[in-house]
Amino acid sequence: METTDEALPLSRPQRRLLKRIYNARTTPIIADELPFLTYRDASRYLLSLDDEAREAAYAEMKNFAAAEGR
Repeated sequence: METTDEALPLSRPQRRLLKRIYNARTTPIIADELPFLTYRDASRYLLSLDDEAREAAYAEMKNFAAAEGR
């Protein structure tokens, strides 16, 4: 029952980085003009996207956190 449109899960390095940047966050990270305050919200959103959009949103979250110095 495998479909070709089935989204792949986040990679281990992606999950680790997201958990680190969302740990004890008090200000949201903005990606695709949406605010994300928790790892769960961010990962749920990323998993809802197709592969190309997911990589772009992940990079945006990563860059936002880097700009903050996290």
